[in-house]
Amino acid sequence: MDSKKIGFNTICTHLGEIKDEQFRGAVSPIYLSTSYAFEGVDIKRYPRYFNTPNQEALCKKIAALEKGESSLIFGSGMAAISTTLFAFLQKGDHIVLQRALYGGTANLVNEEFEKHGIEFSYVDSHTLEGFEQKIKPNTKVIYIETPSNPLLSIIDIKAISNLAQKNKITTMIDNTFASPVNQNPITMGIDIVLHSATKYLGGHSDILAGAVVATEKNINQIFQVAKNFGGSLSDFTVWMLERSIKTLGIRVKAQNKNAMNLAKWLNKLDDVSAVYYPGLKSHPNHEIAKKQMKGYGGMLSFELREGIHAGKFQKELKLIKSSMSLAGVESTILSPTVTSHALLTEEERNLQGIRDGLLRFSVGIEEKEDLMQDILQALEKTKTTALQH
Repeated sequence: MDSKKIGFNTICTHLGEIKDEQFRGAVSPIYLSTSYAFEGVDIKRYPRYFNTPNQEALCKKIAALEKGESSLIFGSGMAAISTTLFAFLQKGDHIVLQRALYGGTANLVNEEFEKHGIEFSYVDSHTLEGFEQKIKPNTKVIYIETPSNPLLSIIDIKAISNLAQKNKITTMIDNTFASPVNQNPITMGIDIVLHSATKYLGGHSDILAGAVVATEKNINQIFQVAKNFGGSLSDFTVWMLERSIKTLGIRVKAQNKNAMNLAKWLNKLDDVSAVYYPGLKSHPNHEIAKKQMKGYGGMLSFELREGIHAGKFQKELKLIKSSMSLAGVESTILSPTVTSHALLTEEERNLQGIRDGLLRFSVGIEEKEDLMQDILQALEKTKTTALQH
């Protein structure tokens, strides 16, 4: 099946599935063996080598969704990110990263790179000039995340890829928040695309996984490190992820629609002082997002006006769950300062604009009216409690 000749939802549903030749079941069979024959076979299969039948099949699906040549799947998003970074960086090398990053990625860089003699520079602005100024003769990688976690900042992907190509630098992007539904960075010149597959690819809050998509050459370079780091994924989880991706397109499009409606609505509430969503015309980089995204995603962040306690507000929510992760079919909310970015210092969070009152909202597929009503009742109860005290 040629992925270039079929649509997105058809890729989600059919590409990379394993045919059940014995019983002709409608879904891929699971191969749970951790031991395979080595004589008289074309491929010597071993789970840590990322080449079991289920692993291989799922990698074809994910590569096709991101319009890349090849893919690897990992036990977590951080396993994918750390393995990929160490595959392209060694002692004496330098990497340029945007300041607004997922907290786990920033923590990896801050805690581990100096130990390995890897230099790094953060870019505080999201302009091309900001990145250009940080490039050194030993710069090997530019790493971006757009939309970013948790403030949904946007970077011009094409401009970054052009800058990197001019300087012979490898580009990497965390495409988790956008998902392959909304954004395909490889088509804009990015070399390597990373995902926390725990999020939109999984989509049901029951899978921990990571993925990387690139050319065959780059994937082979990552594999040489990956087989030593041992971050492979169990075949049962691989099977669950393949099942979940079947509905990726329809899930994310529903979340896109809900998030846009909620962002516009929140932006009009007197009790909300700021809303961060690239689909809003008020977003500083809306035009760039409009150019490079097919949809604006299911993630948004907002700040409550002064005097409304964000933590108490979350406790009053009945439908929207206070939860650590994101991108499930159910709506969830969290405070980045105590969860996703808790590993950063207060100073580092302030540099990114992450304040205590910020709430990250992962919009699910519920009816938007029910989500709005839940937010309104939580606001009223929080304000009433504050007045009583």
